[in-house]
Amino acid sequence: MEKIRLNKIISHNTHYSRREADDIIKKGLVKVGGKVTVDLSTKVNFDDKVNVNGKNLYEKDGYTVIVYNKPKGELVSKKDDRGRKTIYDSLPSKYANYLSVGRLDYSSEGLLMLCDSPKVVSALMHGDLERVYYIKLNGEITPSMEEAMLKGFHAEDARRGGHSSSTIYSMDFAPFVNYRIIKNRVSFSTIKVTINEGKNRELRRFFGYFDVDVVDLKRVSYGIVNLGMLKPSKSRYLESQEYKALRDYLNYIKK
Repeated sequence: MEKIRLNKIISHNTHYSRREADDIIKKGLVKVGGKVTVDLSTKVNFDDKVNVNGKNLYEKDGYTVIVYNKPKGELVSKKDDRGRKTIYDSLPSKYANYLSVGRLDYSSEGLLMLCDSPKVVSALMHGDLERVYYIKLNGEITPSMEEAMLKGFHAEDARRGGHSSSTIYSMDFAPFVNYRIIKNRVSFSTIKVTINEGKNRELRRFFGYFDVDVVDLKRVSYGIVNLGMLKPSKSRYLESQEYKALRDYLNYIKK
C-alpha cells in the first residue's frame, strides 16, 4: 500500500485541515505504530496504525458520494487563513471529512462531488470523465480560439487566468470534447464547453491566453452526475443509478 505524508492521511480521514494536522503532530498528539511522532515528513499508510488524539484511523471499505452546488464566494478548502468562507462552512458537519473531487475556484460555481474515500476521489480526479461548463466571457470567440478548442495547443505562458500565487507558467491544453457557442459578441460571449481533464484553472487559462477573461463559470455535470435543480449551497446523495454508473466506471479504469 502506497505511503503518503502523515498530515495528508490525517486530513483525508478527519475534520482537520493539513495545517491543523501539522499543528497536532507538533504537539505530540499523533502516534504511529504506538509511538508519538513529531516529524512532519513522516510517510504512512493504514498498516502503520495511525492514532490521532487517542482515536485510530481506519480505511473505509465502502464509500459515500454527495453532490454539492457550490455558489460563488466559497473556497474548496477545509480552512482559509484569510477567514474566507469555505464549502465546509455551508455543508453539514457530518461531511467534514469528505474530500472534493477536484476543485472549483472562489469565483466559480456549480457541481462539486465530495466523497469519504480518498481512493475513490483520487481515481475520479485522475480519470477522464467529461465535465460540462457554461462560461461567460468578456469578449468575442475568435476563429483562433475555435481552432485551439478543436486541436488543443501548448501555451508557453499560461499565467493569465491563473491564481496570482500559482507557480504554473506553461500548460498543455487538450482538445475540447465538445463546445457550443451560445452567443458571440465583441462585448461578451457565452459558450457551453465539455472537457475530460481538470488542470489548474484550465478554462480560465485557456481563454486568458487569447486575452479574454472568464466572467462566469458554472459546472453543470461531471460524468453521469448532473446538477439538475439542486439549489446553491445545497447537497444531495448520489442516486442509485448514479452509484451504479460510478461503480462501473471505477471497475473499468482498474482493468
